[in-house]
Amino acid sequence: MRWNQLSEGSAGAPPALFGSDVVSRTIDTPEFRGVTFHEVRARSIVNRVPGASRMPFTYTVNPYRGCTHACVYCFARKTHGYLDLDTGLGFDTQIVVKVNAPELLRRELGAARWRGEHIAMGTNVDCYQRAEGRYRLMPGIIAALRDRANPFSILTKGTLILRDLPLLREAAAVTEVGISVSVGLLDETLWRTVEPGTPAPERRLDVVRTLREHGIPCGVLMAPVLPYLADSPDQLRRTVRAVAEAGATSVTPLALHLRPGAREWYMAWLARHHPRLVPRYEALYADGAYAPKWYQRRITREVHEAAAECGIGPSRPGTHRSPGPEARVEPEPPVEGEPTPAVTQLTLM
Repeated sequence: MRWNQLSEGSAGAPPALFGSDVVSRTIDTPEFRGVTFHEVRARSIVNRVPGASRMPFTYTVNPYRGCTHACVYCFARKTHGYLDLDTGLGFDTQIVVKVNAPELLRRELGAARWRGEHIAMGTNVDCYQRAEGRYRLMPGIIAALRDRANPFSILTKGTLILRDLPLLREAAAVTEVGISVSVGLLDETLWRTVEPGTPAPERRLDVVRTLREHGIPCGVLMAPVLPYLADSPDQLRRTVRAVAEAGATSVTPLALHLRPGAREWYMAWLARHHPRLVPRYEALYADGAYAPKWYQRRITREVHEAAAECGIGPSRPGTHRSPGPEARVEPEPPVEGEPTPAVTQLTLM
């Protein structure tokens, strides 16, 4: 494996707004072909969520921006626009890495003003995306939280979280640790096109199973439920049964929502792969980013009924504090040299 540093003005080099102290690299391995990593030194790492009184968590930590999971529906795509980067393919291939995240977090947790509040991770992009295998930021982040006995939760689609199982167990011995794995569907053909950079759903359920075997409670965020693609009663029941068999402590469904940035990218994908559904989506989402209340209630009812039959329920204290469809997550603060964006709120999942 060889790292290639990009020079100013070369393809994939950092936009000028990043400043001159950013190092951009490519890696000549098949799994990272076409991906550029922009290594930045963040000014802060613990972010307060606007409107925190309406949220199940108040503070977040996000060591990456952009995500090689390449989920076509990802709500966080719009945040790449703040960096003058493309919110479509650019979001999937131009990854910002906050290389000083662990030491910065340790310093911020030790500040006199910090009161040990719960910190949520994975609320913007996945902290266990493939880049984490190279940069290894999460072990230092978890260790900092463990050493301060600071409660935290992680939401992920990545199987790489199992690498940090010993650290998670150590942290769980001294503070509240909540883990949730995101599994919205089981269909392999659909998964390969809608979440092309993620581990297979069955592998994610293996993560749930392994965490439970090691005494760490793990819930499943069944999100997003894709209208007309993965939302039939049979499909929902099949997914819930698989979640239950993996030993999940809870299952919480969320219907797909399409905010600006994600909406355009998802609808373009839909037109290529399922053109007959475009008119139905335009009708379903005619009033905005969210599916109608009747649709959300139908999904929630059917999932909860299936979950009750399998002996599991919705999210409870001690599992990942997953917000409902109304919850909003802040845009991240700018990286060094980046202009401050207008205040825009984003919705989780």
